[in-house]
Amino acid sequence: MAILLASILAQLAAIALAIGPNSNLHIANQAVSPDGFSRSAVLAGADANSLAFPGPVITAQKDDTFNINVVDALTDTTMLRTTSIHWHGFLMAGTAWADGPAGVTQCPIAPGNSFLYRFQAKNQAGTFWYHSHHLSQYCDGLRGAMVVYDPNDPHLSLYDVDNEDTVITVGDWYHVPAPSAGLVPTPDATVINGKGRYAGGPAAPLAVIVVNENRRYRFRLVAISCDPNYVFSIDGHTMTVIEADGVSVQPYTVDNLRIFAGQRYSFVLNANQPVANYWIRANPNVGTTGFTGGLNSAILRYVGAPDADPASTQTPFSNPLAETSLHPLSSSGVPGLPQPGGADVNLNLNILFDFATLKFKVNDVTFHEPSVPVLLQILSGAQTAQDLLPEGSVYVLPPNKVIELSLPGGSTGSPHPMHLHGHTFHVVRSSGSTTYNYINPVERDVVSIGQANDNVTIRFVTDNAGPWILHCHIDWHLVLGLSVVFAEDPATIAAGPHPPAAWDGLCPAYDALPPGTR
Repeated sequence: MAILLASILAQLAAIALAIGPNSNLHIANQAVSPDGFSRSAVLAGADANSLAFPGPVITAQKDDTFNINVVDALTDTTMLRTTSIHWHGFLMAGTAWADGPAGVTQCPIAPGNSFLYRFQAKNQAGTFWYHSHHLSQYCDGLRGAMVVYDPNDPHLSLYDVDNEDTVITVGDWYHVPAPSAGLVPTPDATVINGKGRYAGGPAAPLAVIVVNENRRYRFRLVAISCDPNYVFSIDGHTMTVIEADGVSVQPYTVDNLRIFAGQRYSFVLNANQPVANYWIRANPNVGTTGFTGGLNSAILRYVGAPDADPASTQTPFSNPLAETSLHPLSSSGVPGLPQPGGADVNLNLNILFDFATLKFKVNDVTFHEPSVPVLLQILSGAQTAQDLLPEGSVYVLPPNKVIELSLPGGSTGSPHPMHLHGHTFHVVRSSGSTTYNYINPVERDVVSIGQANDNVTIRFVTDNAGPWILHCHIDWHLVLGLSVVFAEDPATIAAGPHPPAAWDGLCPAYDALPPGTR
């Protein structure tokens, strides 16, 4: 009875932390100790009394309109006090002003101010997330999951349970605030649903995910990482992947999957094993690896199992997720001709690290965040790459054309998970593969570009006017300049509609802040 009560209370707590599409998102500083080490962090909550890491799950239904009022109550001067929120995976059609990246679609929100983000999940459903898109602020804690439910989900018959309690976030945690942590700091811990342990630290509580025997669960796995990718598995269980980055895929059963920063997967787990506790494992590619003492771990607990660490063991993997085996459930095919370079616009983006400047370069240019956001530049009359800042980092794309991007891998800090705002794209060539798929490749919004000899190739159509940033989702790399901006159809952007009046007030308020208060 006590175990059942604990399960119910855990589920109620998770549901209580969820907020709907019309809500406040209060951003403030508070001490937290997700791995047993206490530090001040940047947290989100529905109000000042519900701040948490990760932030609350934000839920909606397909086609809902979000109205999220972000309140900046940050006071800790060891971290950024201004903020800006990106709603990762949402296409933002007609509302590029709400996309969130500072210096691209807006100026940051000043402390003591608020800003209402309004956008629609039009024809979108699946697993998304939100995070600060202002320098490396999300590494200090400002990150959380988002779920858009589809009452007509084509995979509905495959699972029995899908709610806020089946969201799994995996990410990294740092003991030093991001502004003083160094260029690319090493994570101190892996945290799953906001809990974890660090090497040499205390036996801090681990996340416990409760299941009932013989029920089928849709788990939504979100990599809220600032840096590592993770090999994720659950002892004794397989996972049937049914979604990648907000796009339903043909069911694909694996025993482990590698997930990169910013990516999301939904998988169905059949709780058909003996009642017991089982280790959930997320082994990172950087930082302390392995599972000694509960590192990089959480617990899958069947109702009726004791409140104890699992005795399960990890068996050798036989069926890892391969991106080339992910196929959309429904696809209209890849735009353009079925051959390399068969698009209207073909771009090759070479990434390198300049050891002289300690910055990344894309096609020999480091991205420097402009003082005037790219969107504001366009609305003020700039239309060409020559007019748009930062110089050399903005590519103007014409409307209704097929774009092919080639992204060679292998540069310093690889593998780089590249994220494109404003679009999902077709991955016609994946890392680790030399073949091209022009029929039914995975469609997603974050892709690993792999190692040397890889040449990841993606395609999309310019059917969504806006300034969309393409960047590495290792946040430390983004701060070091690993990004470009695609100014898609600037004439349509300039023609309107204009962003709301509150958006116009963001830059004057930010620019007026005295040094040391940003």
